[in-house]
Amino acid sequence: MSKGVRIGLIAALTLATLGLYAYFQPGDIFTLARLKAEAGELGARRDAAPWAFAAGFFAVYVILASLPLPGAGIMTMAAGALLGVWRGFLLVSFASTLGATFAFLAGRYLLRDTIQQRYGARLKPINDNIAREGALYLFALRLVPLFPFFAINTLMGLTPMRTGIYYVVSQIGMIPGTLAYVNAGTQLARIESPRDVLSLSVLGSFLVLAALPFAGRAVVAALRRRRVYARFKRPDRYDNNLVVIGAGAAGLVSSYIAAAVKAKVTLVEAEKMGGDCLNYGCVPSKALIKSARAAHQTRHADHYGLTPAEPVINFRTVMQRIHAIIRTIEPHDSIERYQGLGVDVLQGYARIVDPWTVDVALNGGGTKRLTTRSIVIAAGARPIVPALPGLDEVGYVTSDTLWDEFAKLDAIPVRLVVLGGGPIGCELTQAFARLGAKVTQVQKGPRLLPREDDEVSREVEAALGRDGVDVKTSHQAVRCEREGKGKFIVLVPASGGEIRIEFDQLILAVGRSARLTGYGLEDLGIETSRTVMTNEYLETLYPNIFAAGDVAGPYQFTHTAAHQAWYASVNALFGHLRRFKVDYRTIPWTTFVDPEVARVGLSENEAREQGVPFEVTRYNLDELDRAIADSATRGFVKVLTPPGKDKILGVTIVGEHGGDLLAEFVLAMRHGLGLGKILSTIHTYPTLSEANKYAAGAWRRAHAPQATLSWLKKYHTWRRG
Repeated sequence: MSKGVRIGLIAALTLATLGLYAYFQPGDIFTLARLKAEAGELGARRDAAPWAFAAGFFAVYVILASLPLPGAGIMTMAAGALLGVWRGFLLVSFASTLGATFAFLAGRYLLRDTIQQRYGARLKPINDNIAREGALYLFALRLVPLFPFFAINTLMGLTPMRTGIYYVVSQIGMIPGTLAYVNAGTQLARIESPRDVLSLSVLGSFLVLAALPFAGRAVVAALRRRRVYARFKRPDRYDNNLVVIGAGAAGLVSSYIAAAVKAKVTLVEAEKMGGDCLNYGCVPSKALIKSARAAHQTRHADHYGLTPAEPVINFRTVMQRIHAIIRTIEPHDSIERYQGLGVDVLQGYARIVDPWTVDVALNGGGTKRLTTRSIVIAAGARPIVPALPGLDEVGYVTSDTLWDEFAKLDAIPVRLVVLGGGPIGCELTQAFARLGAKVTQVQKGPRLLPREDDEVSREVEAALGRDGVDVKTSHQAVRCEREGKGKFIVLVPASGGEIRIEFDQLILAVGRSARLTGYGLEDLGIETSRTVMTNEYLETLYPNIFAAGDVAGPYQFTHTAAHQAWYASVNALFGHLRRFKVDYRTIPWTTFVDPEVARVGLSENEAREQGVPFEVTRYNLDELDRAIADSATRGFVKVLTPPGKDKILGVTIVGEHGGDLLAEFVLAMRHGLGLGKILSTIHTYPTLSEANKYAAGAWRRAHAPQATLSWLKKYHTWRRG
């Protein structure tokens, strides 16, 4: 249905409703006093033409139920007074359901597309919940005749609920309320007010009825849990409240929270405390990037009015600095610190024996069995090694192993090939190129950073090109070859044919896969795909076993792992009292190339794919005083908002310190603040953060009230005389 037709129908229905209201004055007609006064005359009409009377009554009731008009309660009592309990009940039951369905369909075909397009992202959790359990919620609402039925009808039409289910559930759910009002109508002389129908006892009965489906669901859930746990023997007592498997970001935060609330918690780690982020990912890569940036700035010192020079790079010293930084941060994640916080730390390989038992093969020898009320799986992820023929013959490093392998080298490998065009691949590519390596980056897809907008990918590819990187997008690696001491990778470009590239070292950066094997998931039947499958509470098949971090997905960021850890640990410890659904609405991320790429919320590509209407406000950093002073003018701030509104749907920042600048927008989105609030916030001059304010200002200028400004111009002209 086109937008124009929808608007026309909405207008017609609105006018019809207003016309009916003005003509019939239902506030005067559909009253208890009027019904009592005219009961005799209405009874005479019924006796004179019973079928015509019933048909007319049915039609009027359908109209009342279809439109936001008062009087349905009085009409229901009238049915009892004039037609008796059972005939009145049957007539009202079908008329009310039919009218409710008309209102439901009106909401669906006149409003749903507009509402879903505008608020689709925010409504997705509600839509998913309605798809799963909407019939249950509707049934409960129908059982309590206090809720405004027209609002229920229209709002349900905005959801994915099927019309047939809506009709059937409404027909059944309205039975108790309909019977109560129809029966009250048979006692019309005794009723002084419609409120008399819903006495406290009757209301209490309805509320009990409404609660029954939820009680039934709780019973079903309990039976389901019992069935899941049926083949296991629950311990009589537990050594722990929580056992956490893995001491990366998710595991450390989970165990920290448990210890903070005085729970007995054991943290099991087979390798290094701190996990991937400290030892192989965030920390060493950012230390490398800093050294590479220093070399780049020395090489381009003329940008700052200084004499440029080719930096003398001692690669071994660079790698030593990286490991020194890791050692400096290690105490923050150390066994000693966590034991001091009250966490029992075991070094070894954990295996889940049953939902309450974990066996730990200790690194020092022997095993230890732990019993626990709950378990958090935080096993992390590992680099993906593609099945590339000849790969083992030529050798390779991953984003995990390169730190130890390269630390053994006296000089940086002269010819590097980086396989992968995601964030890890782009960061490593630029850093090693700036440190003097000749780097070829190979990306199977048509562009780098495929999760970002096209212009962002172009900006990053251009930045890598300026640093001397040979970027080969749309190139498929098909095999590796060795000839004597020479090592080659063979690529097939999209245009066809083959090309061979010789290299000294190959870095695999094609992504990371969750660690899903080796700790008992298979034996317990816990479902896995690319990650451990969980529900919105991060529960697995077993409600007392949770997963968080890279092993749970859908994001592989340290800050997301910590975010999930809060939900996993709190639900594990207190879920029997209250559970919390994990919230992914404002997950930010940054790719630490130069210039940085930072994003939160929707990109333009995602908004188009999801059918979300948007407009773009853009502010280029070459207009910002501080960026000009810092010779850091490459980049922009791009904000997506609904047409005509300052609500923030998504932000992409390309520029120096983009990840830091993004935080203000993350805060705004998290707390529902629009661009107007950012514009009204004082930002220190001159700072890069002013870019956020100027982006908000650009939105304001684009939406300036031109008519008001025209009148103001006339007013000021008049004031001048």
